[in-house]
Amino acid sequence: MKRKFGVIISALTLTSMVLSACGGSTTTPAPSGTQAPSTPTAAQSTPAPAETAKPVAASGGKVEIFSWWTGAGEEAGLQGLIKLFKEKHSDIEVINAAVAGGAGTNAKAVLASRMQGGDPPSAFQVHGGAELNTGWVAAGKVSPLNDLYNQQGWKEKFPKDLIDMVSKDGNIYSVPVNIHRGNVIFYNKKVLDSNGVKAPTTFDEFFAAADALKAKGVTALALGDKEPWAATMLFEDVLLGKLGPENYNKLWTGELAFDDAKVKESLETFKKMLTYVNKDHAARNWQDAAQLVAKGEAAMNVMGDWAKGYFTTDLKLKPNEDFGWVTTPNTSGDFMVITDTFALPKDSKDQASAKEWLKVLGSVEGQDVFNPLKGSIPARIDADASKYDAYGKATIEDFKKSKLTPSLAHGSAAIEGFATQANQIINIFVTQGNVDQALKTLKQAADANGIKK
Repeated sequence: MKRKFGVIISALTLTSMVLSACGGSTTTPAPSGTQAPSTPTAAQSTPAPAETAKPVAASGGKVEIFSWWTGAGEEAGLQGLIKLFKEKHSDIEVINAAVAGGAGTNAKAVLASRMQGGDPPSAFQVHGGAELNTGWVAAGKVSPLNDLYNQQGWKEKFPKDLIDMVSKDGNIYSVPVNIHRGNVIFYNKKVLDSNGVKAPTTFDEFFAAADALKAKGVTALALGDKEPWAATMLFEDVLLGKLGPENYNKLWTGELAFDDAKVKESLETFKKMLTYVNKDHAARNWQDAAQLVAKGEAAMNVMGDWAKGYFTTDLKLKPNEDFGWVTTPNTSGDFMVITDTFALPKDSKDQASAKEWLKVLGSVEGQDVFNPLKGSIPARIDADASKYDAYGKATIEDFKKSKLTPSLAHGSAAIEGFATQANQIINIFVTQGNVDQALKTLKQAADANGIKK
């Protein structure tokens, strides 16, 4: 087990530069999927009637909360959760152990060191899916939370696919606090309207719109891939649009090979899309790219909906007035899920206090405090939609009825070894554009990391 955990720690450290996190930092902020296809479903049971966190007798304990939520919006959301927790548990000391910098890079390295050194926090932020299950669960470093789910009635309050994503071998290992959507085009309404262009919903429409904008000297697609996950995210949305959710999910189980003709077609389409991006994309982070759209210097930006939080919270833009949105080409009815969850380390000192924190995270009240500030939507299906803006309301409804797919760029679809190599391969592809080489190296990386038929 020590050797196995050491391998995972190495992988976590190696991938921290390329795996993004939902939320950012005070320096280079960046954001934080759904069911990993091979993840088994947790056993169902009759839920307890509790639906929100209830005040309980103070324990006089301590809870240390580890995250990378230090940027605007996300930090406000975290502070809202902490305030709510203190109202319910005034005698439990709260330590905010958020680590800033590099889109979670620093936080993941610090967490890996602490977990390996036997000094875990009370609860820690982790993406649901492969990042959780092939990392901390496989290493035996987190406690199952089946009792908490049963006690709180959460099996009826979180979508089944979402519970599957945080489960392994019949046990549930973390509590989802939010949902972000990754397959979204945000666009400047004035730029599109003034140029007579409609927001595209198919690849044909996208390229027609991009050509029309380019002919008028307008940058059609803003990209900021200084941190390479942004380009990987654009590519995974193309994959989803070309393959559809069923075949997209088969990539991660090895049922569909990475040298399949549809993957090649996706790379060719991705390459064509890159001809419409801003020339300085490699020098920009995701916020810089989103700002091009906000200022009207570019028309569209493919980004997770933390960009909506940036538009409304930081830049004070109004949804459906200053900016609009559509799903990425050919993905209407699909939902590329990115979810932040919190797990409970097996070796944490005050697990009773930590579970009280998790109860607040999983409650309707907690999720409705956090998500409107963060720009995300609640993971629960019974949250109060009236607390959310036009984008939030629409996304909440889409989440309930869409086909869910896990994000590669955000740690949910595949093991970290493959995600690391995929980021490198896509980064090279953006520069060189060699379709056959990218196809070959993606297949090799999949084989090397055990993603085979």
